[in-house]
Amino acid sequence: MRLLLIGAPGAGKGTQAELLASRFGIAHISSGDLLREHVRAMTSLGQQVKSYVDRGDLVPDGLVMDMLRKPVVAAARAGGYVLDGFPRTVQQAEASYAVVRELGVEVQAAVHLDVPADELVRRLLARGRGSDDTRAVIEHRLEVYLEMTVPLLDYYAGREWMFVVDGSAPTDAVHQDIVRRIERLAAFAQPDRSGSGQAQSASQPA
Repeated sequence: MRLLLIGAPGAGKGTQAELLASRFGIAHISSGDLLREHVRAMTSLGQQVKSYVDRGDLVPDGLVMDMLRKPVVAAARAGGYVLDGFPRTVQQAEASYAVVRELGVEVQAAVHLDVPADELVRRLLARGRGSDDTRAVIEHRLEVYLEMTVPLLDYYAGREWMFVVDGSAPTDAVHQDIVRRIERLAAFAQPDRSGSGQAQSASQPA
């Protein structure tokens, strides 16, 4: 199982990814967490990306893809992954797909956590991890998300299974909603019981 969570900063991607990873026994890969670890450790990569993180800008595609390639491939071969924080643009999605498709580790389903903007700001201000969670940086991050990441919804809707959940609901309710959708989609992909061996289409009810 290979899942992608899409959502604005503060939508709860990390929390839901951890719950899904535990539920299905797959790896949680967070580009944001990995980047912050590199910044804290002052690695060569961390020094390159620190200014982008502090401003709330997107880190250049090449740096993020280099960082994620090995963890994604390893997780996929070990049983699957739930990825949050990357890709954030259609260009990133297209570039990464060209790489992972050849390796057979591409995303199978995308989940959009939809949360109103005022709730996102409230959550991020309450979290207050440091310079990347001031009101000015938060508002900039949300503007970047709207401009660069929202188009991903159309991209994935046209290629993989994708569904939207209400990310403003209580954590457990969001998790259960996602699990129900995933289980339905998995059922659609099961071989036809008539013996034809063809999988059902995701657009057709089981």
